[in-house]
Amino acid sequence: MDPEETPRRSARRRRPRVRTSLRLACGLLSVCGLLLACQSSAPHRPPPAVVEDLDIERYMGLWYEIASYPQFFQRGCVATRAHYSLRPDGRIRVLNRCRDGSFDGELREAEGVAWVADPAVSNARLFVSFFWPFKGHYWVIDLGEDYEYAVVGHPERKYLWILSRTPTLPEAVLSRILERLEARGIDLDRLEWTPQPDAESGMPASRPGAAGGATPPSRLSRSAPDEDPREPEDPEAQ
Repeated sequence: MDPEETPRRSARRRRPRVRTSLRLACGLLSVCGLLLACQSSAPHRPPPAVVEDLDIERYMGLWYEIASYPQFFQRGCVATRAHYSLRPDGRIRVLNRCRDGSFDGELREAEGVAWVADPAVSNARLFVSFFWPFKGHYWVIDLGEDYEYAVVGHPERKYLWILSRTPTLPEAVLSRILERLEARGIDLDRLEWTPQPDAESGMPASRPGAAGGATPPSRLSRSAPDEDPREPEDPEAQ
């Protein structure tokens, strides 16, 4: 046997393994490409539009939480309210308060700071921080003409708060708010209604410590959504 023939035979035996590895790699790349294509073709909801003009000074003061998406940091909270005030440096002092579990429960509060993300773009897109350097989006996506109510959202629709200057909102006003939100693709099924100690009879509210919110009467029968001339187009969605 020619000794020089053995390496050549060994090399010929190894080639199929190389070709198999290449085929496997190409197959994996194809699968990855298909998965990426599926991900890129998945439906993407644009960020919600913010209000066209927000007067920061008018927005300051006391707000009552009417409803919100449940969050771990608000677990067990009732009688939730927020107070905003301007600081000397132009930023906003945020003081959130609630009662733990019942209206007689322990007072819980958290103090933070908020600021407009880019005044050249919009005053209605803010950041809020309770623990530096962590911050979250605070987008005002609906607002009463007299600043009697506000809806705060998130660009990825993770959070939602319906706020009011009073512990309750008239049912007709609340119904129109919900209609506009639903028309914009906001998920209303995630909303939980916040109990307030002086809520009027018939106001949607969950029991203190209950796992979910009650369904308000306005959700049971809806007319066609009204047009809101104050609702601007979202430049990021174009």
